[in-house]
Amino acid sequence: MRRAASILASLAGALLVMAITVGPAQAANTRVSISDFQWSQDPQIDLGESVTWDWIGPDTQHSVTGQPANATQWDSDPVRVESHPLGDTFTVTFNQPGEYEFICKLHASVRGVVTVSSTPGDPDSDPGPQAPLNLDIDPPDFQGVYLSDTVLGPKGKGTTMNFATDERGTVEADYYIKIKKGGKKKKTVRSFAGFGRWSNHIGYNAVNFAKRTSDFKAKPGKYVARVAATDESANTTPTVELKFEIKKKKKNKKK
Repeated sequence: MRRAASILASLAGALLVMAITVGPAQAANTRVSISDFQWSQDPQIDLGESVTWDWIGPDTQHSVTGQPANATQWDSDPVRVESHPLGDTFTVTFNQPGEYEFICKLHASVRGVVTVSSTPGDPDSDPGPQAPLNLDIDPPDFQGVYLSDTVLGPKGKGTTMNFATDERGTVEADYYIKIKKGGKKKKTVRSFAGFGRWSNHIGYNAVNFAKRTSDFKAKPGKYVARVAATDESANTTPTVELKFEIKKKKKNKKK
């Protein structure tokens, strides 16, 4: 019994020493990933430690911009917000305690807060590995494509093209005018007549289609447009064909 009591007392003493020696867990350098238009966490670190932001995709056109009025300001994209390469990083070291709000300048909902304690930290601590990259290899969902009018006036104002897509990117249209070629047996062929290009957002879009520009003369005739959407990872949808006609100016009748 005395031997058992002695062992228990020794174990209790050892546990007490460990509790005093180890103390509370410390923060460390850490990483924050951006994916699907949100940050992975609101990091908490100690004095002198760093936060590294990782662009892991598939969306990469975001900034990491510190907000006033903090003691430290920073901006990953001080001139304009770029599409960062997948795996790109941006690191900030924090030497004053407090809460530091950061946002993306392009997307108001993409924001977070870095909390820095007043406890001296370990600036050499391991922030851990970067999260796996999200490679986008699928084209966007491009649907509901139609023209508000298929017969257009001669003034070159165009019409509205309506469509919906689930990814940001661009939509392009190549315009082909139908012309007849050949001798007695003429056949109708398509001749490239210009193009249009629009930036699109997620959801429903309405853009000015077949408007007269430096890229499209909008001459009278019958046309076919080949339209496709491309996301920010350069994945392109199959083309959709839209037929339309631009009418000639009406001739004034002689009195």
